[in-house]
Amino acid sequence: MSEWTTTIVEDRLESAADVFRSLPEVKPQGYFNAWPEYFHSFADKVGQEPRTRRPKPSPRDITQAEDALLWLRWLEPADARLLWLRANRKPWKPICWELGISRATANRRWQYGIAVIVWRLNGRRVPRKRSMKFVVAHASH
Repeated sequence: MSEWTTTIVEDRLESAADVFRSLPEVKPQGYFNAWPEYFHSFADKVGQEPRTRRPKPSPRDITQAEDALLWLRWLEPADARLLWLRANRKPWKPICWELGISRATANRRWQYGIAVIVWRLNGRRVPRKRSMKFVVAHASH
């Protein structure tokens, strides 16, 4: 990939959240069901809506999701949590309540977190003595 942008990073984080959401749930070892498999007859299925299943993620999707998850270690824990909650499409209001910050502060920290990831993926160091506004403004350049 030649140049990372904020849009690409946002999309990759959201797709990573989708991949992890679609993986089968983790069960304790030795978990099993003693009930026999029930096969529905045609009469059982009449008038019911068909259940559609999303395809399972490919190994490449899982690898990209794991890589995207590792990007969050470059951030402060609170900012990483904020980015992951937004990647899971959680609304701003519950995020602000959970983290105890205002909506404007949450948006600023989210933009800064995305910008830090873009800087790092493009092989540049994030300047420590510059403002958050500078880092966000120069993320895609």
